[in-house]
Amino acid sequence: MNTADTPTVRDAIIIGGSAAGLSAALMLGRARRRVLVIDAGFPRNRFADHMHGVLGNDGTSPADFVRAGRAEAAAYGVEFLDATVDSVTDNGATVTVTLTDGRELPTRALVVATGITDELPTIPGLAERWGTTVLHCPYCHGWEVRDRRLGVLATSPMALHQAKLVRQWSDHVTFFSAAAGELAPADEARLRARGVIVVTSPIAEVLGDGPQLTGVRTADGTLTPLDALFTAGAPRPHDTFLTGLVLARTDLPAGLGSFLTVDQAGATSHPRIWAAGNVINPMATVPMAVGAGALAGGAVNGALVEEDFDAAVGGC
Repeated sequence: MNTADTPTVRDAIIIGGSAAGLSAALMLGRARRRVLVIDAGFPRNRFADHMHGVLGNDGTSPADFVRAGRAEAAAYGVEFLDATVDSVTDNGATVTVTLTDGRELPTRALVVATGITDELPTIPGLAERWGTTVLHCPYCHGWEVRDRRLGVLATSPMALHQAKLVRQWSDHVTFFSAAAGELAPADEARLRARGVIVVTSPIAEVLGDGPQLTGVRTADGTLTPLDALFTAGAPRPHDTFLTGLVLARTDLPAGLGSFLTVDQAGATSHPRIWAAGNVINPMATVPMAVGAGALAGGAVNGALVEEDFDAAVGGC
């Protein structure tokens, strides 16, 4: 693995070395840009043993995916640094990335691909099964638990949609709706028409042996046998190191939180900063993050191309 410690002004620094960040790095490396990827080593999907729905990589482990992506980007001269970012400052012609150890790394462009943390409800037995039998995405994990006894734990009103989705993979679905609030009679009728059982008592405990899940106990003492439980954590974007720049933000619906505002190519309100992946879209799957990273990488190169020509004309 390459490392980088010198304060050379790079064409691009990418913060975050998972799907979106590596995709941006690959694009920029192939464009013959001087690129550094800074990665703290905690990708969102590290809790899962395998990825699914990723064309050409179905069943690949997240760790193997990252290793392969690093090797591909490194073949084009991309450098890697295992570190954590403390802050980013604006210097006009560059921005400077300051690491938690105090090192300062200037760059002409910055791509933020740091992802999110899924903040889970504080229910005993839930967090330790996250990514194995407590799941978030039916497109990523539904096939593996098809036709089994599935639960959906509401964490917001958006969970109604998740419960409808999960029903596609199994006839045996129980919706624990407490955090979704009182369901409209029409919504409850639609669920019941498809055989979804609605339980209004909150889940008090998730039960099972090791990573396996056998059921849940609700606050009224009822035990519901289950084989897997779908839920959604509150998404917390890893972008506090940008606070000093006061970038534009957008509040997502249903209380999902505040995220960086970007255009279709990932450009933020700062002319030298782009963002891609879950750090701007908590709903993005791995292939979506890969696409967003590639688009941001291409946009960064395009902006740098124009700047290079501007500098050449100005120097004539």
